[in-house]
Amino acid sequence: MKKLSFINKIVFVINTFFAVLLLLSYILPYVFPRKFPLISVLSLTVPVFIIVNAVFILYWLLQLKRQFLLSFLILLVGYKYVGAMYRLSGRSESDEEGILKLMTYNVRIFNAYDWLKDEDVPGKIISLVEKESPDVLCVQEFYHEQEDAFNKNYPYQFIKYTTKNNRTGQAIFSRYPIVARGSLEFPKTGNNALYADIVKGKDTVRIYNLHLESLHIVPSKEHIIVEDPEVLYKRMGKAFALQHDQVEIFDAHRKACKYKIIVTGDFNNTAYSYVYKRIRGEMKDTFIEEGSGFGRSYDFDYFPLRIDFILTDPDIEILAHKNYEDRLSDHYPVMATLKLPGSGEEE
Repeated sequence: MKKLSFINKIVFVINTFFAVLLLLSYILPYVFPRKFPLISVLSLTVPVFIIVNAVFILYWLLQLKRQFLLSFLILLVGYKYVGAMYRLSGRSESDEEGILKLMTYNVRIFNAYDWLKDEDVPGKIISLVEKESPDVLCVQEFYHEQEDAFNKNYPYQFIKYTTKNNRTGQAIFSRYPIVARGSLEFPKTGNNALYADIVKGKDTVRIYNLHLESLHIVPSKEHIIVEDPEVLYKRMGKAFALQHDQVEIFDAHRKACKYKIIVTGDFNNTAYSYVYKRIRGEMKDTFIEEGSGFGRSYDFDYFPLRIDFILTDPDIEILAHKNYEDRLSDHYPVMATLKLPGSGEEE
């Protein structure tokens, strides 16, 4: 510190503050949201801590100062955190045979109330799905007016409305037969989790479509700045506590499943949270395995939030992962190309 200029001493103090915040964030996956809801809110800010520390590393390296080691070592300790936010390279397509392409997409009720001023948003969403042609499509915030939208390509469907007026809910669309299905109802909310047992060749796989409690955040930094911080944190803390309860319901249900499992959906939480850790367990995250870039799935100003996931059983091979930039909702679709354990056998 003695050899640093006055300005650099101030910079290093700020650097230390963010380095400590990042280090403390490593315990967030072990913090119970139900007991410490406000602390759990910090899981949303971990990408900021990572980016800020990376900037400090670059700042000190350009000046050939060894102070870069502080942020570098803390990022090194949490290298898995960095990998959950950004991937240098991965496959977005696969031409292998016997694959299963799966897409998850929160469509925000197909822009029913014209949040986006684009023309024919429902038609564009349907066209995107037809172009990408997933074998299984998991939709959150489905809207009743689009019930027939996917009939042409998906003969097997499960739609479950969760609101009192039966207008919105979740859905699973499949090219392959659904032999069993159901809904896990979450108390005190309109959110739920669907599951469908799908037969492909000699494989039967269970696919869960989760829509966990919403944080009710308007996706713009301007709105966050003007909103009362205390009200915002309390609302988010309550949502995280509800997510904790919802994950316990889901976890208890999947333990009774005899098939390989794929979990998809809008978790409304990040890969640095207790909720994600509990859901993932020993499963593989398709983005971490084959993603590239930031993997952003939520449209928040200048902030690469990844809150939509596809997780697979360890025995399922992940061939590709794809993120999209099509702004047709407050979420972006996510697609993975998978190979089931028995896919090499004749169907």
